[in-house]
Amino acid sequence: MLDCHDEVLFYTKQLVNIGSIVNTNGENEIAQALYTMISSFPYFIENTTHVIKPQTQNDVLERYNVLAFVKGTKGNSNRTVILMGHMDTVGIDDFTQLAGLAFNPDELLVELKKEKLPPHVKEQAESGDWMFGRGVLDMKSGVASNLYLLKYYSEHPHELEGNLVFLAECDEEDSSYGILSGVKGLNAWKEEHGFEYIALINSDFVSPRFPGDRNRYIYKGTVGKLLPSFFITGAETHVGSAFEGLDPNLIAAELTRQIDYNPDLCNEALGETTMPPVSLKQMDLKPNYTVQTALAAYVYYNFFIHSWTPKDVLEKLKKHASIAFANGLRLYEERYRQFCKISGEPCRDLQWQPRVMTYEEMEAELIKEHGSDYTAHMVDFKENLLLDATLDLRMYAARVVEEAWKWMQDQSPAIIVFYSSLYSPRIEVNGETEDERNLIEALEAAVKKVQPEYDESIVVRNFFPYISDMSFVALSDDDEALDSASRNNPSWGAKFFVDYQEIRELNVPVVNIGPYGLDAHKRYERMEIDYTVRIVPNITNEVIKNLLAR
Repeated sequence: MLDCHDEVLFYTKQLVNIGSIVNTNGENEIAQALYTMISSFPYFIENTTHVIKPQTQNDVLERYNVLAFVKGTKGNSNRTVILMGHMDTVGIDDFTQLAGLAFNPDELLVELKKEKLPPHVKEQAESGDWMFGRGVLDMKSGVASNLYLLKYYSEHPHELEGNLVFLAECDEEDSSYGILSGVKGLNAWKEEHGFEYIALINSDFVSPRFPGDRNRYIYKGTVGKLLPSFFITGAETHVGSAFEGLDPNLIAAELTRQIDYNPDLCNEALGETTMPPVSLKQMDLKPNYTVQTALAAYVYYNFFIHSWTPKDVLEKLKKHASIAFANGLRLYEERYRQFCKISGEPCRDLQWQPRVMTYEEMEAELIKEHGSDYTAHMVDFKENLLLDATLDLRMYAARVVEEAWKWMQDQSPAIIVFYSSLYSPRIEVNGETEDERNLIEALEAAVKKVQPEYDESIVVRNFFPYISDMSFVALSDDDEALDSASRNNPSWGAKFFVDYQEIRELNVPVVNIGPYGLDAHKRYERMEIDYTVRIVPNITNEVIKNLLAR
């Protein structure tokens, strides 16, 4: 066992002290600090080209990754393991009056102890076994573990039978510009130095899966994440003649009732099941108050996948959208007829039917109807829309769909299904390739060796359950599945683009061995010190040794 506790703890505090909130200059500060720190290690003073701080590419902001590598001198192997972790954090608004201490774990703990804390938080705060603060869990302690191992092997290259690459990337908490640029850097080093990448070890945080769960988890592969979105058009009317139109918010509400928390939309694979989808936004698109009903509504949902493809998800959600549309119209008709009965007004037959299509299907119809007039208009519209800095990726996509809808000859109410954000691909590590089998065996052996040094059970599962940059270092989807995601995203090629061929070129099996804690992204974010700074580096190190010794 490596005697790493104090050093990893020290690095953790140093990194946490730098407020590297995503999309702020703090990301640049921490990248420079890491680069300076690594450059000061004797190995990198002698090998200055082995550490770089490249700027991200095609990014809306100026920011940087940090990459470094140690070439082992034990033999002549090109086998290479990558250690990865992100430097950025979410914001600190949730710390309220303690925001000034969010990046100072020691002082923050003193102040937290003065508050009336929930019982379990109070117990942990007073135990001395936990560290609190923004980024301590997600995931600067994981980066600190990787930094320690990089330094260790820079001082002991004779123990390394192969190579070790360190990647600290920015922008994990928002748009993943860091890893998308990092993949290019990894592939460039593969070409330049002849690296044979055999595994990537990510060091993102892990937490209990349910109340009372005491296991510490390690994950092979990762969940995939989509953001299926729905543009819902109605029939506008004055509120004084409510039943002469159709409120799209009614259909949106039925859609959320159909999709939110629906177990039928959980994806099971390798004996594990995803969380069901849940709404992340529901709104209409009226710019301000009027006495007319809204013309359109917009809803999107988080959607996790293990084995389904983006195409599978669209097909399933088209069916559920049709059910929701029919339910909404049925409810509308029931209430309309009840109103006619109590008011004495004569009833008319309703003219609407459920109408659902994907963005790709709508695009095909519009191109067939209008040809180059439509396509040229939309190219100009998308370019001009980029000038609106207030629009994030999700709202940009909605505005594109809204504009395209104006060209539809049939303006009867409809639901358009599309994707409005980055697709984070799923990764299965199931032993299909030799590299996957070697990684699984190396991990099992590492856990078996280190487990006696720790009281709680260390359990290996198949899919990391949170969104992470692991999604962009390998692909389990084929080109058809990826094309479905891009063709149904109105922002693709205009506001964002992912070079999946770069990812396929890297295509390295992944595991996540990371810090253990609670309340990531929350006020009481905290990590258990012993597991995080002693056990995690040692399991990671055993996996490295097991892999490179093969």
